[in-house]
Amino acid sequence: MSVQIKLIAGSILLTGMIGLAGCSSNNEAANSDSEATAPTETAVAATSVPEVSPASTPAATAPETAPETAPETAPETAPAATSSPTEPDKDSTSSNSQNSDKQLKELLELAKKGKVPGVKYAAHTGLIDEVEADWGKPDQQESAGKGIYATYTDKHVVFGFNKGSLIFDVRSSDSALQKLTLKQIEATLGKPDDTKVNGEDKIYTYQANDQYQLKFIIPSSTGTVDHISVFSEQDSFNNMAG
Repeated sequence: MSVQIKLIAGSILLTGMIGLAGCSSNNEAANSDSEATAPTETAVAATSVPEVSPASTPAATAPETAPETAPETAPETAPAATSSPTEPDKDSTSSNSQNSDKQLKELLELAKKGKVPGVKYAAHTGLIDEVEADWGKPDQQESAGKGIYATYTDKHVVFGFNKGSLIFDVRSSDSALQKLTLKQIEATLGKPDDTKVNGEDKIYTYQANDQYQLKFIIPSSTGTVDHISVFSEQDSFNNMAG
């Protein structure tokens, strides 16, 4: 009996020792599992840092936006600068054309009365004596062609008169006339009735009426009017020869 009791007690003791050993191994496994998981959390925390770095570099996008705005705005303003001068140019050309047209029509109307702008003495009716009484002696007086010509420099006027003192030619070289071109003259008055060449000058003659001619003298060197002449041809023959 005592032997059996010892065997039983030994088996009980062995079972207890085996149970204790099992518990110890389980605790060690649990500890090893917890230690194995700990690095992964650290690793995750470490890998989260690079995720923030792209967000912290928005400055890198600045070069991308700069070239986009520069080329778009520059070409838009450039054409606007080239288009603006055309409108004033058109207005100026139209205004000059209207002014010359009006001026030439007025010249023709005055020529029908034997006059030039700004001068009250007319060809066919005026006398050089009347001019001298009003304006004084001319700056220059000389015989030329069919008569005598008196020059008043400050007034830009020359009178041609015959021996009877009757004025047959009134000339004006006023600066307002010296802007006119043949193209403008023909655009308003049409083609001249007669064209002559005198040295470097071309003389374009329009018959204003039966009594008077309107002449434009244009040097080839300038292409614009030098002076105009309102001429009474029939009076240029009256030399009152004695």
